[in-house]
Amino acid sequence: MSDFRRELAAQLRVDSIRAAAAAGSGHPTSSMSAADLMAVLLDGHLRLRYDRPDDPANDHLVFSKGHASPLYYAMLKAAGAVSDDELLGFRTFGSRLEGHPTPRIPPTDVATGSLGQGLPVAVGLALAGKRLDRLPYRVWVLCGDSEMAEGSMWEAIQHAGWAGLDNLVAIIDVNRLGQTRETMLGWDVDGYAERLRAFGWHAVVVDGHDVEAVDRAYAEAEGADRPAAVVARTEKGHGVAVVEDKPGKHGKPLDDPRAAIAELGGERDLAVSVAAPADGTPYRFPPGSADPPTWRVGEEVATRKAYGVALAALGARDGAVVALDGEVSNSTHSELFAEAHPERYFEMFIAEQLMLAAAVGMQARGWKPFASTFGAFWSRAADFVRMAAVSRADLRLCGSHAGVSIGEDGPSQMALEDLAFFRAVHGSTVLHPSDANQTAQLVRAMAELPGISYLRTLRGATKVRTPADEHVRVGGSRVVRKGDDLAIVACGITVDEADAAAELLAAQGVRARVVDCYSVKPIDVDTLVAAARETAGLIVVEDHWPQGGLGEAVLAALAEADVQATVRHLAVRDMPVSGKPAELLAAAGIDAEAIAAAARVIIGRTG
Repeated sequence: MSDFRRELAAQLRVDSIRAAAAAGSGHPTSSMSAADLMAVLLDGHLRLRYDRPDDPANDHLVFSKGHASPLYYAMLKAAGAVSDDELLGFRTFGSRLEGHPTPRIPPTDVATGSLGQGLPVAVGLALAGKRLDRLPYRVWVLCGDSEMAEGSMWEAIQHAGWAGLDNLVAIIDVNRLGQTRETMLGWDVDGYAERLRAFGWHAVVVDGHDVEAVDRAYAEAEGADRPAAVVARTEKGHGVAVVEDKPGKHGKPLDDPRAAIAELGGERDLAVSVAAPADGTPYRFPPGSADPPTWRVGEEVATRKAYGVALAALGARDGAVVALDGEVSNSTHSELFAEAHPERYFEMFIAEQLMLAAAVGMQARGWKPFASTFGAFWSRAADFVRMAAVSRADLRLCGSHAGVSIGEDGPSQMALEDLAFFRAVHGSTVLHPSDANQTAQLVRAMAELPGISYLRTLRGATKVRTPADEHVRVGGSRVVRKGDDLAIVACGITVDEADAAAELLAAQGVRARVVDCYSVKPIDVDTLVAAARETAGLIVVEDHWPQGGLGEAVLAALAEADVQATVRHLAVRDMPVSGKPAELLAAAGIDAEAIAAAARVIIGRTG
């Protein structure tokens, strides 16, 4: 067995070199350091039906060090999941074997390659295994020592220890060398182990090139009653003298791949019969019944409160819905879901990167995660959102406390960049309802949306204007008030201000149309085009920086429709301070008085 594993490790090294050589790029030396670790895992510890990658009982293998993709693809070849021809198509246009792994190649759960993300995603997979699927699958994660400098790794390590995730094993490939220099700890494997133990992990230190020792370490990890880490001392480029433990060889194919392959004993064609898991059926929470929440027109309700009520009702009807929050559930009101469905609620504490990654892991298992925090704090997880799109993940995110209208807490808590960021995410949906009935309908719609959807909610109460039986749809809008002199386009808190401005203008004989663009992406192009063609001009008003939000969405829609119009854009242009909401809206020039003043300018220009 040991001889076979050593030969298999050599094959994984050779195939990593061959794939990178064929592509003319890649990371063979980073792959070579972990080859023994993966050979032993593949031949004896991993339980995964490669011919049935969707089997719910399968173990999960996450390459957190995604740049070691040549090794990952070499493993797929050894397991019979890809051919040698496909392996040698690595990094070519149209190949499933991309520079860093993505779910385009089964059984890859998520995209990796931005370091510090694989282990946090694995926490979500492990939580799903223990609390949602309730299956005994194990989650294995290959981590690089360089990414151990990422804070997100320690968010994951801390949470896994706290949650007692004994179905999670991290394999840390301590090859000492990063891209430009030695890592912080170099080969201080005991230093890594001590840190992990401090967070409640079982840590095993091992020579990562001793297949017998690695086998024993995996067995010990599998028997641990807590998350386990195999901390392996390895050499980058192991097995080939000209690159072995040599700086400056990162991310480059070998200069002489033929000589390197000969030094490793030549090409091999070994196949591995990877062990299959025991059959298992994932647990499913039975659906119940709950009427969708509704509110009377004229009531004053915060959209963040409506989000919580609607999410709890949705959870009663759909057993696949789960909720995560960043320890602000009494502000986002996801606490209502937690009270109604405690088995499907996950407190992720003040760790937004981990929360997003865990949601990605859960959706990979078919669950429907809704994750919430203050809108401003989603910026911490921006790279995780970006990578979730690469993973083709289906996520539902809620950001509360949007804009200057939150008041006295000040600019550190004000989401003023969130619409711009989420609009820029590939395939995203961006929603900003102005009242409770809109919010409830959009929460229901989000449950079935593909891709990443973002719901922006408000701290303060707004008037319910949308009748409960009026259809609210993604890509839609609502004409709050009819008028043909000019149009005021708003969303969220500024709908109240726009309607108040229209009242002021009506007293002066100006008929203003008010359009509530609750769907910012996709935006209601037809309604905007009609407003542009039928009125003297548009005023777009938003509680957001001028860059990337509603204003630019409106301008882009008109440009794409090849419609010329007078457009005045009101947005937050100066750094806000603490104050009462009304004071801050006025100071930003986005309150009713400012809107009415801008309208008078347009009317004056057009006579």
